[in-house]
Amino acid sequence: MSITSPVTADSPVPESADSGVPSKTPLLEQFREVRALTDRLSSTLSAEDQTPQSMTEASPAKWHRAHVTWFFEEFVLRADPEYVVYDNTFRYLFNSYYEAVGERHPRPDRGLVTRPGVTEVTRYREHVDAAVVDALDRGRLDDTALALVELGCNHEQQHQELLLMDIKHLFSTHAFAPVYVDRAPDSGATTAPQTWRSVSGGIREIGMAGAGFAYDNEGPRHRVFLEDFEIADRAVTNADWLEFIADGGYRRPEFWLSDGWAHIRQAGWQAPEYWRDQDGEWTTFTLSGRRPVVPDEPVVHVSFYEADAFARWAGARLPTEFEWEVAAAETGTARGQLLDPRRCHPARAGRAMIGDVWEWTASAYLPYPGFVPANGAVGEYNGKFMCDQHVLRGGSAITPPGHERATYRNFFPAASRWVFAGLRLAR
Repeated sequence: MSITSPVTADSPVPESADSGVPSKTPLLEQFREVRALTDRLSSTLSAEDQTPQSMTEASPAKWHRAHVTWFFEEFVLRADPEYVVYDNTFRYLFNSYYEAVGERHPRPDRGLVTRPGVTEVTRYREHVDAAVVDALDRGRLDDTALALVELGCNHEQQHQELLLMDIKHLFSTHAFAPVYVDRAPDSGATTAPQTWRSVSGGIREIGMAGAGFAYDNEGPRHRVFLEDFEIADRAVTNADWLEFIADGGYRRPEFWLSDGWAHIRQAGWQAPEYWRDQDGEWTTFTLSGRRPVVPDEPVVHVSFYEADAFARWAGARLPTEFEWEVAAAETGTARGQLLDPRRCHPARAGRAMIGDVWEWTASAYLPYPGFVPANGAVGEYNGKFMCDQHVLRGGSAITPPGHERATYRNFFPAASRWVFAGLRLAR
């Protein structure tokens, strides 16, 4: 999931329908709410939980908390001559991949940063929070800075999801399956049969337009031509995936792309990430510990390779991101499970296309016609990621409410499995 910059017309800042910039009063409320949610998500984690890094692709919870704070300090506050930088070493330690900002700590070694500790990171957050709130209250931020605060809030919401993804991966490596959020077990139910919904093709419009925040990769809005197609009315479920496994899906090369087949043979994959066969019963690791696989929940933690292979096995295919967006627009405001800190897990598969699990599409992550990255460091890392990535659409059970929309383009490499990702079939 990339830090990205807002949709632009003539400037690198998002525009509202009225003044052209976000109002400071709702923005102050948004800032406080977003920062408070990050604090809530990390409140049950010990210092020991927040420091390790379980793989190169993941980051420690402490790093996420500091990095999103660094974003506000670097891009909003440093331009203010009255602002006192908390600690200049943090510019090196908590920069992610902004070349224009300067050198940064190597990503694979983020788990080795034992200092600053969790308490110091909390003080850093409080210092920056006070400065941003004061600047908003006193009207010291110009239009560009206000837009950057809005971007920073959305950036932090992305990292709230990443924090939960990374904590889940870290906890999954523990011998005794620790619990992040305690909740009652889900009971099984009969999975609704999959049906198909017809969607008319022709010349359709894709991408973000109008008021409201969006990242620059969601625009410009443009036309595409689609053939008529059908899309499944629900995501693929665990019950569906169990049939795929039972039919030798992981052992039959005819269903797999060449790279995917080579990857699963090398990695030894035989089921989705976190699944384990325990005495003939499939279990999966969740943020509530290890649980039996619930048949009627959407399958989650599968790679693009697995999603594509399943679709071929099922006699279907993955939708393109353009088909997905057109089909999702027809479902209106329907939502599946979004982030509930008391759950952090998909609900039963329903008819909504947004929520529960991100859905792999057949589309490579490429620029829309007319796409131009924003000027400056905040626009540096969208276009640069448009290589060897695949688009996911929708949102997941750990996507903060309000951060989801039909035009949102998430993207990850094909082998990624710690993402809360599943799939929906098309034909």
